[in-house]
Amino acid sequence: MADEKISRLVEVAKMYYQLDYSQQEIAKRLGISRPTVSRLLMQAVEEGVVHIKIINPAEDVQQIAMQLKEKFNLKHCIVAPIPEYADDLIKEKLGEVAADYLYDIVQNEDTIGITWGTTLYHLVKKIQPKNVKDVTVVQLNGGVSYSESNTYSSEIINGLANAFHTTPHFLPVPAVVDHIVVKQAIIADRHVKKVLELGIKANIAIFTVGEPGEQSTLMRAGYFLDSDIETLHTNGTVGDICSRFIDSQGRISHQALNDRTIGIELSELAGKEYGILIAGGNTKVDGIYGALCGHHANVLITDQYTAKALLDMGGDEHQ
Repeated sequence: MADEKISRLVEVAKMYYQLDYSQQEIAKRLGISRPTVSRLLMQAVEEGVVHIKIINPAEDVQQIAMQLKEKFNLKHCIVAPIPEYADDLIKEKLGEVAADYLYDIVQNEDTIGITWGTTLYHLVKKIQPKNVKDVTVVQLNGGVSYSESNTYSSEIINGLANAFHTTPHFLPVPAVVDHIVVKQAIIADRHVKKVLELGIKANIAIFTVGEPGEQSTLMRAGYFLDSDIETLHTNGTVGDICSRFIDSQGRISHQALNDRTIGIELSELAGKEYGILIAGGNTKVDGIYGALCGHHANVLITDQYTAKALLDMGGDEHQ
């Protein structure tokens, strides 16, 4: 009799919890009343046939964020829950979360430096206007004149400036040039020099991590010589920050290329009040890890899958 009773509880529980039948449908199929179905479901819980476990995703990501904050000695860390590990979804969600964070921290007279890319474009699309005064918005690194995918550099700078009621400061020069003498001539221009100085002055820097290898926007845009590509590969490049290419410990992986790059230096990121790294996705894990090991950011905004991968990486060399 007891076995028959348990079998009935299991049958009703499976129909309700696994097959998603309503109580009315179960009653009809089994030839019993709906109140009887309700009573059997309650008994299934009471007798341990069904275990109900409530999982709060927010609590899980908060714990992961705390672990990352401690591991990499960060000022703030936000881990955004996403339903699946898909690049488009990650970029959109991180942009949304980062927009809320930026809105909260921006104050009168702040100078905000920002780079370009799809993730940061999502940030600007989601940012709400804030009633602040004397905020400065500046582009941190040069752009690309040709790219198979839109870098959204002008939309990002304009959108951010509009949100904080200010005039944008563009850096309308290439991210990388062929010769150091060309770079020296460009940065000697007083207009370019002024923008670069604003980038150094910025107390808030917002950037992401570019992918290494052939997926790099700069590489696909034809900015590198064949020798550059070989050197980047040989030196274990994991990605770029502000068009500065780094290895797994956050060190410059190609000094000659770095000398031809126009924009904020990595050494100038370290002292920012808010150095905000916004990135996620399987192809960005190594680059994010390198950026954090190099102490180029003190705020990280990422997704829970990337966050868990970062926690599993390395030992104490980032301390």
